[in-house]
Amino acid sequence: MSVLVFVEAINNQYKKAAFEAVCYGAKVAEMTQGDCVVVTNGSADVAGELGKYGANKVLSFQSDNMHDTAFVTQAIAKAYEQCGAKQLVLCDNSRGKSIAGRLAIKLGAGVVTGAESLPSTDGGMTVQRGVFSGKALATYAYSSDNNIISISRNATPIVESGSAVTAESLDISGISAATQLVEVKRVEGTIPLPEAELVVSAGRGMKGPENWGIIDDLADVIGATTACSRPVSDTGWRPHHEHVGQTGIAIKPNLYIAIGISGAIQHLAGVNSSKTIVVINKDPEAPFFKAADYGVVGDLFDVVPRLTESIKKFKSA
Repeated sequence: MSVLVFVEAINNQYKKAAFEAVCYGAKVAEMTQGDCVVVTNGSADVAGELGKYGANKVLSFQSDNMHDTAFVTQAIAKAYEQCGAKQLVLCDNSRGKSIAGRLAIKLGAGVVTGAESLPSTDGGMTVQRGVFSGKALATYAYSSDNNIISISRNATPIVESGSAVTAESLDISGISAATQLVEVKRVEGTIPLPEAELVVSAGRGMKGPENWGIIDDLADVIGATTACSRPVSDTGWRPHHEHVGQTGIAIKPNLYIAIGISGAIQHLAGVNSSKTIVVINKDPEAPFFKAADYGVVGDLFDVVPRLTESIKKFKSA
Protein backbone atom coordinates (compact mmCIF):
# COMPACT_ATOMS: atom_id res chain seq x y z
CA MET A 1 0.00 0.00 0.00
CA SER A 2 1.46 3.34 -1.07
CA VAL A 3 1.42 6.67 0.72
CA LEU A 4 1.10 9.61 -1.67
CA VAL A 5 2.60 12.99 -0.75
CA PHE A 6 1.79 16.18 -2.64
CA VAL A 7 4.28 19.06 -2.48
CA GLU A 8 4.31 22.22 -4.55
CA ALA A 9 7.35 23.78 -6.18
CA ILE A 10 7.33 27.58 -6.43
CA ASN A 11 9.63 28.90 -9.14
CA ASN A 12 10.91 25.31 -9.37
CA GLN A 13 12.11 25.37 -5.76
CA TYR A 14 10.85 23.64 -2.63
CA LYS A 15 10.36 25.23 0.77
CA LYS A 16 10.97 23.69 4.18
CA ALA A 17 7.35 22.54 4.50
CA ALA A 18 7.74 20.38 1.39
CA PHE A 19 10.70 18.49 2.84
CA GLU A 20 8.80 18.02 6.11
CA ALA A 21 5.85 16.53 4.22
CA VAL A 22 8.05 14.07 2.32
CA CYS A 23 9.84 12.98 5.51
CA TYR A 24 6.46 12.56 7.23
CA GLY A 25 5.09 10.54 4.31
CA ALA A 26 8.17 8.32 4.30
CA LYS A 27 7.68 7.53 7.99
CA VAL A 28 3.98 6.75 7.49
CA ALA A 29 4.91 4.47 4.57
CA GLU A 30 7.44 2.69 6.78
CA MET A 31 4.79 2.22 9.50
CA THR A 32 2.30 0.77 7.00
CA GLN A 33 4.96 -1.24 5.13
CA GLY A 34 4.35 0.59 1.88
CA ASP A 35 6.11 2.93 -0.53
CA CYS A 36 6.31 6.70 -0.30
CA VAL A 37 5.30 8.25 -3.63
CA VAL A 38 5.52 12.01 -4.21
CA VAL A 39 3.54 13.95 -6.80
CA THR A 40 4.78 17.45 -7.58
CA ASN A 41 4.86 20.16 -10.21
CA GLY A 42 8.64 20.50 -10.05
CA SER A 43 10.85 19.76 -13.03
CA ALA A 44 12.16 16.20 -13.26
CA ASP A 45 15.70 17.00 -12.11
CA VAL A 46 14.57 19.09 -9.12
CA ALA A 47 11.74 16.69 -8.19
CA GLY A 48 14.10 13.73 -8.20
CA GLU A 49 16.02 15.29 -5.31
CA LEU A 50 13.01 14.55 -3.06
CA GLY A 51 14.25 10.97 -2.98
CA LYS A 52 16.86 12.16 -0.50
CA TYR A 53 14.07 12.76 2.02
CA GLY A 54 12.54 9.31 1.75
CA ALA A 55 10.54 9.26 -1.48
CA ASN A 56 10.70 5.87 -3.19
CA LYS A 57 9.08 7.23 -6.34
CA VAL A 58 8.40 10.72 -7.70
CA LEU A 59 5.75 11.69 -10.25
CA SER A 60 6.24 15.15 -11.72
CA PHE A 61 4.20 17.33 -14.03
CA GLN A 62 4.65 20.83 -15.40
CA SER A 63 1.74 23.22 -15.77
CA ASP A 64 0.86 26.91 -15.75
CA ASN A 65 -2.41 26.09 -14.01
CA MET A 66 -1.17 25.59 -10.45
CA HIS A 67 -3.29 28.58 -9.39
CA ASP A 68 -6.44 26.54 -10.10
CA THR A 69 -7.38 24.45 -7.06
CA ALA A 70 -9.71 22.20 -9.06
CA PHE A 71 -6.91 21.47 -11.56
CA VAL A 72 -4.43 20.57 -8.82
CA THR A 73 -7.03 18.37 -7.14
CA GLN A 74 -7.57 16.38 -10.34
CA ALA A 75 -3.82 15.95 -10.88
CA ILE A 76 -3.35 14.61 -7.34
CA ALA A 77 -6.37 12.30 -7.65
CA LYS A 78 -4.94 10.85 -10.85
CA ALA A 79 -1.60 10.16 -9.19
CA TYR A 80 -3.41 8.69 -6.16
CA GLU A 81 -5.27 6.22 -8.34
CA GLN A 82 -2.22 5.45 -10.47
CA CYS A 83 -0.03 4.43 -7.53
CA GLY A 84 -2.80 2.63 -5.63
CA ALA A 85 -2.43 4.77 -2.52
CA LYS A 86 -4.61 4.65 0.59
CA GLN A 87 -2.95 7.55 2.44
CA LEU A 88 -2.41 11.11 1.24
CA VAL A 89 -0.12 13.60 2.99
CA LEU A 90 -0.37 17.36 2.39
CA CYS A 91 1.25 20.47 3.85
CA ASP A 92 -1.10 22.35 6.19
CA ASN A 93 -0.66 25.60 4.27
CA SER A 94 -3.04 27.60 2.11
CA ARG A 95 -2.65 25.14 -0.76
CA GLY A 96 -3.18 22.07 1.40
CA LYS A 97 -6.22 23.55 3.09
CA SER A 98 -7.79 24.52 -0.23
CA ILE A 99 -7.54 21.05 -1.76
CA ALA A 100 -8.03 18.76 1.28
CA GLY A 101 -11.82 19.08 1.23
CA ARG A 102 -12.07 18.63 -2.53
CA LEU A 103 -9.92 15.51 -2.41
CA ALA A 104 -11.87 14.10 0.52
CA ILE A 105 -15.07 14.23 -1.54
CA LYS A 106 -13.40 12.94 -4.70
CA LEU A 107 -11.64 10.05 -2.94
CA GLY A 108 -14.26 9.33 -0.28
CA ALA A 109 -11.59 9.93 2.32
CA GLY A 110 -11.48 11.01 5.94
CA VAL A 111 -9.47 14.18 6.64
CA VAL A 112 -7.45 15.46 9.59
CA THR A 113 -5.82 18.85 9.09
CA GLY A 114 -2.99 20.34 11.11
CA ALA A 115 -1.64 17.03 12.43
CA GLU A 116 0.95 17.56 15.17
CA SER A 117 2.64 14.15 15.12
CA LEU A 118 2.89 10.83 13.33
CA PRO A 119 -0.29 8.74 13.30
CA SER A 120 -0.77 5.62 15.39
CA THR A 121 -1.68 2.38 13.63
CA ASP A 122 -2.59 0.35 16.73
CA GLY A 123 -6.13 -0.93 16.16
CA GLY A 124 -6.72 1.38 13.20
CA MET A 125 -5.27 4.74 12.26
CA THR A 126 -5.50 7.68 14.66
CA VAL A 127 -3.82 11.07 14.53
CA GLN A 128 -3.58 14.05 16.89
CA ARG A 129 -4.05 17.74 16.17
CA GLY A 130 -4.20 20.87 18.29
CA VAL A 131 -7.57 22.32 19.31
CA PHE A 132 -8.70 25.43 21.21
CA SER A 133 -5.91 27.52 19.66
CA GLY A 134 -3.29 24.94 20.58
CA LYS A 135 -4.27 24.67 24.26
CA ALA A 136 -5.19 20.98 23.94
CA LEU A 137 -4.68 17.95 21.70
CA ALA A 138 -7.54 15.94 20.20
CA THR A 139 -7.20 12.39 18.84
CA TYR A 140 -9.08 11.52 15.65
CA ALA A 141 -9.74 7.99 14.40
CA TYR A 142 -10.26 7.29 10.70
CA SER A 143 -13.19 5.09 9.71
CA SER A 144 -12.59 5.30 5.95
CA ASP A 145 -10.42 3.21 3.63
CA ASN A 146 -8.75 6.34 2.23
CA ASN A 147 -7.15 8.83 4.62
CA ILE A 148 -5.86 12.38 4.18
CA ILE A 149 -3.48 14.09 6.60
CA SER A 150 -2.23 17.66 6.34
CA ILE A 151 0.74 18.19 8.63
CA SER A 152 1.42 21.25 10.73
CA ARG A 153 4.74 23.07 10.41
CA ASN A 154 7.56 21.59 12.52
CA ALA A 155 5.51 18.42 13.05
CA THR A 156 8.43 16.27 11.96
CA PRO A 157 12.19 16.80 11.63
CA ILE A 158 13.77 16.98 8.20
CA VAL A 159 16.11 14.02 7.72
CA GLU A 160 17.91 12.93 4.56
CA SER A 161 17.30 9.18 4.61
CA GLY A 162 17.73 8.22 0.96
CA SER A 163 19.15 9.28 -2.37
CA ALA A 164 17.89 11.11 -5.43
CA VAL A 165 15.57 9.17 -7.75
CA THR A 166 14.63 9.52 -11.40
CA ALA A 167 11.31 11.35 -11.53
CA GLU A 168 8.62 9.89 -13.77
CA SER A 169 6.24 12.05 -15.80
CA LEU A 170 2.57 12.22 -14.75
CA ASP A 171 0.25 12.53 -17.75
CA ILE A 172 -2.12 15.46 -17.11
CA SER A 173 -3.15 15.97 -20.75
CA GLY A 174 -6.82 15.31 -19.99
CA ILE A 175 -7.02 17.84 -17.16
CA SER A 176 -7.97 21.45 -17.86
CA ALA A 177 -8.21 24.58 -15.72
CA ALA A 178 -11.43 26.51 -15.16
CA THR A 179 -9.79 29.83 -14.28
CA GLN A 180 -7.18 32.08 -15.84
CA LEU A 181 -4.29 33.58 -13.91
CA VAL A 182 -4.07 37.35 -14.39
CA GLU A 183 -1.35 38.44 -11.97
CA VAL A 184 0.78 37.14 -9.10
CA LYS A 185 2.23 39.36 -6.37
CA ARG A 186 4.67 37.78 -3.94
CA VAL A 187 6.57 39.29 -1.05
CA GLU A 188 10.21 39.17 -2.11
CA GLY A 189 13.49 39.46 -0.25
CA THR A 190 12.45 37.81 3.03
CA ILE A 191 11.46 34.40 4.34
CA PRO A 192 7.64 34.26 4.46
CA LEU A 193 6.28 34.11 8.00
CA PRO A 194 4.72 30.63 7.62
CA GLU A 195 8.18 29.30 6.68
CA ALA A 196 10.27 31.32 9.15
CA GLU A 197 12.09 29.53 11.96
CA LEU A 198 13.08 32.78 13.69
CA VAL A 199 10.62 35.67 14.12
CA VAL A 200 11.03 39.07 15.75
CA SER A 201 7.67 40.73 16.39
CA ALA A 202 6.68 44.08 17.87
CA GLY A 203 3.54 45.89 18.98
CA ARG A 204 2.22 49.26 20.03
CA GLY A 205 4.99 49.58 22.58
CA MET A 206 7.14 50.79 19.67
CA LYS A 207 5.15 54.09 19.85
CA GLY A 208 5.43 54.70 16.11
CA PRO A 209 6.76 53.36 12.79
CA GLU A 210 9.75 55.67 12.94
CA ASN A 211 11.19 53.52 15.75
CA TRP A 212 11.06 50.24 13.84
CA GLY A 213 14.74 50.37 12.95
CA ILE A 214 15.76 48.62 16.17
CA ILE A 215 13.45 45.72 15.31
CA ASP A 216 14.94 45.41 11.82
CA ASP A 217 18.44 45.54 13.29
CA LEU A 218 17.73 42.68 15.70
CA ALA A 219 16.05 40.63 12.98
CA ASP A 220 19.00 41.17 10.63
CA VAL A 221 21.61 40.11 13.13
CA ILE A 222 19.89 36.78 13.92
CA GLY A 223 18.49 36.17 10.42
CA ALA A 224 14.85 36.46 11.48
CA THR A 225 11.65 37.52 9.74
CA THR A 226 9.80 40.51 11.20
CA ALA A 227 6.17 40.43 12.32
CA CYS A 228 3.72 42.61 14.23
CA SER A 229 0.51 42.62 16.25
CA ARG A 230 -2.85 43.52 14.73
CA PRO A 231 -3.06 47.12 16.10
CA VAL A 232 0.27 47.86 14.42
CA SER A 233 -0.87 46.65 11.00
CA ASP A 234 -4.32 48.24 11.39
CA THR A 235 -2.78 51.66 11.99
CA GLY A 236 -0.50 51.27 8.97
CA TRP A 237 2.80 51.13 10.83
CA ARG A 238 3.60 47.81 9.18
CA PRO A 239 2.18 45.90 6.17
CA HIS A 240 -0.71 43.50 6.79
CA HIS A 241 1.28 40.47 5.62
CA GLU A 242 3.35 40.84 8.83
CA HIS A 243 0.32 40.56 11.13
CA VAL A 244 0.46 37.40 13.25
CA GLY A 245 -2.30 36.19 15.55
CA GLN A 246 -5.73 34.63 15.48
CA THR A 247 -6.96 37.03 12.78
CA GLY A 248 -3.63 37.15 10.97
CA ILE A 249 -1.03 34.49 10.21
CA ALA A 250 -0.64 31.57 12.61
CA ILE A 251 3.03 30.67 12.95
CA LYS A 252 5.15 27.96 14.60
CA PRO A 253 8.76 29.17 14.54
CA ASN A 254 11.54 27.72 16.64
CA LEU A 255 12.02 31.17 18.22
CA TYR A 256 9.48 33.96 18.63
CA ILE A 257 10.65 37.24 20.19
CA ALA A 258 7.73 39.49 21.21
CA ILE A 259 8.70 43.10 21.83
CA GLY A 260 6.28 45.65 23.27
CA ILE A 261 3.29 43.30 22.82
CA SER A 262 0.94 42.84 25.77
CA GLY A 263 -0.10 39.32 24.75
CA ALA A 264 -3.85 39.52 24.24
CA ILE A 265 -5.49 36.12 23.75
CA GLN A 266 -6.12 36.84 20.05
CA HIS A 267 -2.40 37.35 19.49
CA LEU A 268 -1.38 34.35 21.59
CA ALA A 269 -3.69 32.08 19.60
CA GLY A 270 -1.54 32.60 16.51
CA VAL A 271 1.90 32.25 18.11
CA ASN A 272 1.61 29.99 21.18
CA SER A 273 2.78 26.95 19.21
CA SER A 274 6.23 28.53 18.88
CA LYS A 275 8.90 26.27 20.37
CA THR A 276 10.53 29.08 22.35
CA ILE A 277 8.93 32.42 23.22
CA VAL A 278 10.92 35.41 24.48
CA VAL A 279 9.02 38.46 25.75
CA ILE A 280 10.43 41.96 26.24
CA ASN A 281 8.03 44.36 27.95
CA LYS A 282 8.31 47.05 30.62
CA ASP A 283 5.00 45.98 32.21
CA PRO A 284 5.68 43.04 34.58
CA GLU A 285 1.93 42.26 34.55
CA ALA A 286 1.74 41.86 30.77
CA PRO A 287 -0.23 38.63 29.98
CA PHE A 288 2.46 37.53 27.52
CA PHE A 289 4.84 36.68 30.37
CA LYS A 290 2.57 33.77 31.36
CA ALA A 291 3.20 32.15 27.97
CA ALA A 292 6.90 33.05 27.76
CA ASP A 293 9.82 30.68 28.13
CA TYR A 294 12.04 33.67 28.84
CA GLY A 295 11.02 37.21 29.81
CA VAL A 296 12.79 40.53 30.16
CA VAL A 297 11.07 43.28 32.14
CA GLY A 298 12.50 46.54 30.86
CA ASP A 299 12.23 49.43 28.42
CA LEU A 300 12.44 47.95 24.93
CA PHE A 301 14.28 51.05 23.67
CA ASP A 302 17.06 50.18 26.11
CA VAL A 303 16.90 46.37 26.04
CA VAL A 304 16.62 45.69 22.29
CA PRO A 305 19.66 47.74 21.11
CA ARG A 306 21.76 46.22 23.88
CA LEU A 307 20.59 42.73 22.95
CA THR A 308 21.46 43.37 19.30
CA GLU A 309 24.95 44.60 20.18
CA SER A 310 25.55 41.63 22.48
CA ILE A 311 24.58 39.19 19.73
CA LYS A 312 26.90 40.99 17.29
CA LYS A 313 29.80 40.70 19.74
CA PHE A 314 29.01 37.03 20.39
CA LYS A 315 28.93 36.22 16.68
CA SER A 316 32.14 38.11 15.95
CA ALA A 317 33.91 36.25 18.73
